[in-house]
Amino acid sequence: MELQEIKQQLKETRDELLGILNGLSRDQLNKQKDSNSWSIGQICQHLIKTEELYAIAIRRGLKSKEESFIEKKSLEFLLDRSKKLIAPDIAQPTDEILEYPEIVEKLNQSREKLNEILNSIEDLSVLHRRHFTHPVFKEMLLIEWVKSIYLHEQRHIKQINEIIDGFQ
Repeated sequence: MELQEIKQQLKETRDELLGILNGLSRDQLNKQKDSNSWSIGQICQHLIKTEELYAIAIRRGLKSKEESFIEKKSLEFLLDRSKKLIAPDIAQPTDEILEYPEIVEKLNQSREKLNEILNSIEDLSVLHRRHFTHPVFKEMLLIEWVKSIYLHEQRHIKQINEIIDGFQ
């Protein structure tokens, strides 16, 4: 999957997320099912933090001059909500109450930072030739970092839809 296709998936996934969030009340955005669950607002915080961290990782990977000879990973496991993944502390949300406009603004800012990096790449093959170590998934090619952003977001869209279904 080339970068143009991935960018299209990033855009479609983000549009889907924003469409779901649009119209949710402050209470719906910030209500937790229990103390062990994230609210929709906290999920969005996590998505924002993750995208910002991934942008940093991709930028660092691009600065490397070392060629990578690692196997491509299958990232489809990210969509399997039956397998619980624990976010590293650095990507954990806070208890801050967020309003819809603030969530949208922060999502847009994190995406802008990512797009700035992606749009600055002159030789796209570098995404297939460089890697950076992920705290959970270990060595990943930069193209996999980019692809995993929309897959990760799709995973959390499923989670948000499950929460919304619980409102009924």
